Amino acid sequence: MVVKNKTKADNVFAQQVLDWFDQHGRHDLPWQQDRSLYRVWLAEVMLQQTQVATVIPYYQSFLTKFPELSDLAKASQDEVLKLWAGLGYYTRARNLHKAAVAIDQQHQGQFPEQFEDVLALPGIGRSTAGAILAQSLDQRHAILDGNVKRVLSRYFEIEGWYGKKAVENLLWLEAEACTPNQRLADYTQAMMDLGATLCTRSSPGCEQCPLVGGCLAYKNQRVNELPTRKPKKQLPVKTVRMLLLTNKKGEILLEKRPPTGIWGGLWSLPELALEDDIAQQCGRRWQYQTETAEDLQAFRHTFSHYHLDITPCRVQVATLTGKVQDSEQQWCDVIRVDDYAMATPVANILREHLK
Repeated sequence: MVVKNKTKADNVFAQQVLDWFDQHGRHDLPWQQDRSLYRVWLAEVMLQQTQVATVIPYYQSFLTKFPELSDLAKASQDEVLKLWAGLGYYTRARNLHKAAVAIDQQHQGQFPEQFEDVLALPGIGRSTAGAILAQSLDQRHAILDGNVKRVLSRYFEIEGWYGKKAVENLLWLEAEACTPNQRLADYTQAMMDLGATLCTRSSPGCEQCPLVGGCLAYKNQRVNELPTRKPKKQLPVKTVRMLLLTNKKGEILLEKRPPTGIWGGLWSLPELALEDDIAQQCGRRWQYQTETAEDLQAFRHTFSHYHLDITPCRVQVATLTGKVQDSEQQWCDVIRVDDYAMATPVANILREHLK
């Protein structure tokens, strides 16, 4: 890891970015129209690891359902997860709800205006806290999301994967040095826009970039090398059988997943290992006698850290000697499955195989 250039005229860097933003930046995003702390916070959480075009309809749906922070605080986690379904990274939704409750209880329902208080909220890190306060209150805070990391890594020719603490610390130093003292809301949006629209990972628009004159990666023909990619490792493969367990009434059994972990808090299908005996496990877990069991076409769903090969299995219950006894399991009329918050792969299984 090396740094081959340190700009002393950091105000020039910021001015070039702002001049570009005035002409080419995005000025009509929904959260730019009313930059309240609540609206910007909601947007920033949704935009973590998710593109703007994907976020906008979810953002609008959330504001329709929860127009004020107090509305979100009063909602149930199930209501929040239902609206979030399909956006992915569901820990964000759970933390969003937890943070709303915390603000309601600890800050009299008012989103805090001090950096340390914002940083203490569930699901908010240093960059997100800075982005919220810069865009809402024009406070001077640097940000360092994925887009900004890419811009700075190339401009200063910083080598090394920024998942390493030493590289991240160096990028923070540059981010702080380049952040201006005025127009913080515009500068924050401008840096994110620059990374999202021009300084993209592949096929960047360097000739149109306002920073091209000082960009060391461009000067030294290393744009395609930087930022340094995360060291590759082969993703492990896990397998699971998901049961479409139906009874004589045509209802299907749904289970609520644990509050933490993959798809935490969402409704899903009962799961078995591929090697499990289906009839035996249904009898042991639910006291149900099965009539038929048919494996359907398997498919793969990929998470950031492993592949999951899912085999749906249609199982008909012959008798109803057992029963569901808690709120974590429910027999659901097939026409009501869309009322439940569930991950996209599970929803796709139900739509495809419950026709």
